[in-house]
Amino acid sequence: MQTNSKILDDLAKVAQGAVGAAFTARDEVRSRLRAEFERVLDRMDLVTREEFEATRAMAAKARDEQEEMTGRIAALEARLAALEAPAQGKTQNKAKAKSGTRTQSAPRAKSTGRSKSSAAADKAETGATEAGARKPRTRRTKAQSSGEQPGERSDS
Repeated sequence: MQTNSKILDDLAKVAQGAVGAAFTARDEVRSRLRAEFERVLDRMDLVTREEFEATRAMAAKARDEQEEMTGRIAALEARLAALEAPAQGKTQNKAKAKSGTRTQSAPRAKSTGRSKSSAAADKAETGATEAGARKPRTRRTKAQSSGEQPGERSDS
C-alpha cells in the first residue's frame, strides 16, 4: 500500500503546484489588466474622485450663494419700489398743479436730431404730401432708365 500512497502524494503535490500556478497567473493577469486600465484612463484625462468631490462642493456652495444673492436682490428691489412709490406720487402732484387737471403729459414727437428743413427735404424726396399720403410712383421702363426717349428703340 505504500505505492498507492506514494502515487497519491505525488498527485497531491502536482495538484497543489497547479493550483499555486493558477493563483500566480491570476494575480499576474489581474495586475497587468489594472496597469492597462490605468494607462487608458490616464489618456482619457479623467478627474480623480477627490477632485470631483471638491468641485461638487464648490458648485453646491456657489449655488447656495447665488440663491442667497437672489433673495437679497429681491428684497432690495422691493425696498427700492417702496421708496419710489411716494416719490412718483409727489411728481404727479406737481404735474397736476402745473398743468391743471391733466396728469399725463402729451406724447412728444420723436426727435431725430435733424433740422426742420432737412426733415422737409426728406419728406419731399419720399413723395409724401402734407396729409401724409404718398404720391403714386410710376414705373420706369428699361428704355427710360438707359436714357432713351419714349418711342425710341435701341438696336442692341
